[in-house]
Amino acid sequence: MSPAALQADCTQCFGLCCVALPFAASNDFAADKEAGTPCANLRADFRCGIHDRLRDKGFRGCTVFDCFGAGQQVSQVTFGGRDWRQHPDTARQMFAVFPVMRQLHELLAYVTQALDRPECRPVHVALRTALAELERLTLSPADILAELDTEAVRQEVNASLLRAGDLVRAAVPGKKKNHRGADLFGARLRGANLRGASLRGACLVAADLSGADLRSADLIGADFRDADLSGADLTGSVFLTQIQLNAARGDARTHLPEQLVRPAHWQE
Repeated sequence: MSPAALQADCTQCFGLCCVALPFAASNDFAADKEAGTPCANLRADFRCGIHDRLRDKGFRGCTVFDCFGAGQQVSQVTFGGRDWRQHPDTARQMFAVFPVMRQLHELLAYVTQALDRPECRPVHVALRTALAELERLTLSPADILAELDTEAVRQEVNASLLRAGDLVRAAVPGKKKNHRGADLFGARLRGANLRGASLRGACLVAADLSGADLRSADLIGADFRDADLSGADLTGSVFLTQIQLNAARGDARTHLPEQLVRPAHWQE
């Protein structure tokens, strides 16, 4: 699957993230919405009516979300371009398939990233096998996808991803920190040396990581909500996603991997 296929293209999607997923009134969303119910801001053309004002209108959560290209895959491939408005009989199944496809595309993004890393060469064969299986699953009929055990798929792929992360970290000389799954909520890590560290699944909500060295760190599943990444160096980090950056705070001095973009809401 091409890198472009793993990037959201809202012009080819039937607004699935605005309908299929629920959200609750909070700091991230200005109102409650049940799964399967269209957001009040969704227009007839499946575009968002307040897209350029989401954060101002209290929908910060929408600016964080990324479907990894699952929206257009479900809309144009799984359902062959038949949208849920003109074909309401597809709606229930389409909305059930979307979160499943999103998980598959997220795994594809991780596997693709690991295959691009020369440090991960010892596990490339296993990663290519995982890539082929994930791509096969994304082409499954809707009824198969709706019943897919995504947790089992994730566990199977995760063994290779864990090995890949370890190989990237091993290329960094010296002793590396292991904060896998750690509770670092609000931690003061300003200027910390976290090069080659494992932060897999770590809670870094509201942590101060300003000026921290996160090069070659394994960041899969790390929660960066409201974390301060101002001036931090994330180049060469592995499994960092756009969602994690969107949820964090940073500035023009934050160094990012080349495949990711600086969030528009970050301070310039």
